[in-house]
Amino acid sequence: MKAMGYYRNLPISDPESLVDLELPDPQPGPHDLLVEVHAVSVNPVDVKVRAGKAPEPSQPKVLGWDASGVVRAVGSDVTLFKPGERVWYAGSLLRPGTNSELHLVDERLVGRMPQTLNFAEAAALPLTSLTAWELLFDRLGVPEGEAEAAANVAANAVANAAAGPAQTLLVIGAAGGVGSILVQLARKLTGLTVIGTASRPETVQWVKDLGAHHVIDHTKPLAEELKRIGFPGVDLIASLNQTDRHFDQIVEAILPQGRVGLIDDPELFDFRKLKAKSVSLHWELMYTRSMFATKDQVRQHEILDRVASLIDSGVLRTTLNETLGPINAANLRRAHALIETNRARGKIVLEGF
Repeated sequence: MKAMGYYRNLPISDPESLVDLELPDPQPGPHDLLVEVHAVSVNPVDVKVRAGKAPEPSQPKVLGWDASGVVRAVGSDVTLFKPGERVWYAGSLLRPGTNSELHLVDERLVGRMPQTLNFAEAAALPLTSLTAWELLFDRLGVPEGEAEAAANVAANAVANAAAGPAQTLLVIGAAGGVGSILVQLARKLTGLTVIGTASRPETVQWVKDLGAHHVIDHTKPLAEELKRIGFPGVDLIASLNQTDRHFDQIVEAILPQGRVGLIDDPELFDFRKLKAKSVSLHWELMYTRSMFATKDQVRQHEILDRVASLIDSGVLRTTLNETLGPINAANLRRAHALIETNRARGKIVLEGF
């Protein structure tokens, strides 16, 4: 089968940083699906692994942790899927990635692809949807409900002064892949007031179109930007990138007894600064369930199926921004280079071989 990977950690400008490969077809284990990959997207995790994780000697490392495709075969113990079904998933960091014609993935990490999306549109969503869902509902503990119920809660809060204002969520880096779906989830499935950050006219408009109530500029002091739009602080903060750069502003902007969630890999910062406000800090890594084979890893199958239904009902939309062409080493290098600029909007996808 065709695949793409690397033998050495090299700058993305080097043609050898990602190369085309020919590898044996994989064979499914008991809980595996053998998926014929149709489209993949590129995430910051791809860039981090390519730059920092050396392959085994003389063995290529295949990247890729987002895919949409069709089940070609199933393992002996598979119960959730059958050959011919269209699926989407983000897979596991512990196994070869999705940048290949055929790919093995545990059925418990896979969802049925939305019926209303094509393969490219679907491939943009699994990793970011899982990350955003787990961050918002599992880590930050926001109550989740249907869009209609959330709208009723918000309307009741406005109508009843005694209920007080709705809780506020600040999403730092709202125009990126995770931010683009997190803003939608928070706006459509909760009663939160959603404030996103963006710094360029096109990303500001993108975040507004996704449903943010307000957008502020993360190149300026966040606490001052919040006061400018009438908020003395926020109850919840989702910091999706450059947490170390923003940390002092996060400490200032978060309200007492608030909650901060983060997904990036910041340099060291002094989390003791959160103590005076009794603020809790929550990490989210969507690969925790698969890495440690947690008892609830099938939850990712359930989340992906739920997201698919929300897309098909028109509540959520794809975050695909750009398709770079077929899945090959040259186009993957282009995608990695774009991710490394830290200026990507939405998701970058490759489709077909």
